[in-house]
Amino acid sequence: MTTKEKMNPNKTARIAAFLSLIMIPFALFGIMWVRSNLIVPGDAATTVNNIMASESLFRLSIGSSLLLQTGHILLVLILYKLLKPVNKNHALLMVIFLLVGAPIAMLNELNRFAVLLLLNGADYLTAFTADQLPAQVMLFLDLHEYGVFISTIFWGLWLFPFGYLVFKSGYIPRILGVLLIIAGLGYLIDFVAFFLFPNFPSIGQFMIWAELVWPLWLLIKGVNVEQWEKRALESA
Repeated sequence: MTTKEKMNPNKTARIAAFLSLIMIPFALFGIMWVRSNLIVPGDAATTVNNIMASESLFRLSIGSSLLLQTGHILLVLILYKLLKPVNKNHALLMVIFLLVGAPIAMLNELNRFAVLLLLNGADYLTAFTADQLPAQVMLFLDLHEYGVFISTIFWGLWLFPFGYLVFKSGYIPRILGVLLIIAGLGYLIDFVAFFLFPNFPSIGQFMIWAELVWPLWLLIKGVNVEQWEKRALESA
């Protein structure tokens, strides 16, 4: 059986690209929408009222974030198939980084589930006064934000081996690998800045645009099949 019969690299590349692109709305809604539309920094009462008035959307944002991480796991496994002919060890490192980061991001959603528990008035919450509950809500929302930034460690780290593999592949343009590495560096800068320099503006939003280029390219152009097959034969 030939390498080409074993796997169609263009089909694999386009599946990865399509999956990456359809995850963007989940990321925007699950992570950014709540922060910009419901949470009012320093105003617990307004934040609580916003969440209670839009509880269904708040729940959907949690589900969206969980689907996003599930999609990331599927994505990195597909990319492993596409890129392992370049360097299997680096491809494994890419998988490991994302498989560590995704569960952290998923567990972080427990902080937002805690917000729902607080606002749904369970019997065991009677120990808290009416003034204390909004403060507890803000605590869990702040913990969630810290959890998001902890996850950015791995959102950044997995892009380094990913970018390296793309750069060295010969069947995907090198500039895409450079952009991925720059995006990874940006996420790590965001993480360091958040914890050490809280007033430093986030650059994560610009990294999203850097990550958009590779799936668009693969979806439209695909990969150089001849070069992929050559790499696959060399690594066999």
